[in-house]
Amino acid sequence: MPLFDYKCQHCGHITEVLQQPRATAKPKCPKCGSTQMKKLLSAFGVGKGGSSAASSCPTGTCPLS
Repeated sequence: MPLFDYKCQHCGHITEVLQQPRATAKPKCPKCGSTQMKKLLSAFGVGKGGSSAASSCPTGTCPLS
């Protein structure tokens, strides 16, 4: 199940919610209990695997390594 970021329109609290992508019910704010939550655009994390940066970049000079 994906993790979504929500911001409460009532108090401004931002929280992460583990939720089905097609869920219709909006979550409640854990701080004030409001259901006026707005889904935010989230950045996704990219972790380094077991391989070295040089093996994933043929020249060994990738700016993201």
